[in-house]
Amino acid sequence: MRRIIIRRLVQIIPLIFAVIVMNFVLIHLAPGSLFDVMTSEQQITDPKMLDQLRHTYGVDQPVSVQLAKYIWSVMRLDLGYSYRQNAPVFDVIMQQLPATLILMLAAIGIALLVGVTAGVLASIKVNTIWDNLISLGAVFFFAAPSFWLGIMMTVMFAVKLGWFPVGGMRTIGVDESAIGAVLDVMHHLVLPATALGLFYAATFARVMRASMLEVARLDFVRTARAKGLSGGRVVLAHVMRNAMLPIVTLLGLQLGTMLGGSVVIEAVFSWPGIGSLLFDSVMSRNFPMVLGVLVLGSLLVAVCNATVDLLYLRLDPRIKAR
Repeated sequence: MRRIIIRRLVQIIPLIFAVIVMNFVLIHLAPGSLFDVMTSEQQITDPKMLDQLRHTYGVDQPVSVQLAKYIWSVMRLDLGYSYRQNAPVFDVIMQQLPATLILMLAAIGIALLVGVTAGVLASIKVNTIWDNLISLGAVFFFAAPSFWLGIMMTVMFAVKLGWFPVGGMRTIGVDESAIGAVLDVMHHLVLPATALGLFYAATFARVMRASMLEVARLDFVRTARAKGLSGGRVVLAHVMRNAMLPIVTLLGLQLGTMLGGSVVIEAVFSWPGIGSLLFDSVMSRNFPMVLGVLVLGSLLVAVCNATVDLLYLRLDPRIKAR
């Protein structure tokens, strides 16, 4: 197991290197730069001042030199400096990363709970009204864009019914205890986490239903039933465990898309995470911040995928043997 963990961690290094090079080149191919935005906002037109600023920010050097300097700084855990926030990129991201992690974990929890439960119920009640209703709901939530679902949920549950806040992460101006603060964050979390998690719940429900029906036809399940085990025990102890393997694989693949989907949801609900930070940085050409978010985001997804691989080994020991 230790060798597998070390091998997975070593595989992350070239991945991060490729992400840096690809995103650095793409950003420099895009029109406009932070330097253009800064000089236009401050109305700097003096050629000598412009040359001095280019030398200060290093944009007068070849792109290959800028890339080599950036890779060297990342190796020293320095993601650069954000002149928008007037602070190191790493510090700004660390301030907003917890909000995104809370949103992602809550969305994953909702997706797994709703999706796996719906998939198991649909497989047990196959070809009944329950199966048809779950399949119809899965198709609807899979097809509905997350931002549209978030807006509709805001109109219904926040504006019309007033059950949840419209946006934000905390109630402004309210001084609460630690428990009160946690409950306040959870209250604000319900709508954005549900809007983000229902899309993945629809995918998990479809995959879980198909996997359960396939495993239920295998010989060891028929043997378990022939031994006189109850239907519930056969489903929970024999069918569900083996049917979860495709869900674990899918979860690892969708972590990256979930991080991307959080950008839209954070914009809709004014959630103060790195998604909102990335959107604002792209609009303001704050490329050091964009690169920093992409590098740390790819690192986060790579570590989560390695964790999912280890979980896969735990669920199916035959993979370790091979």
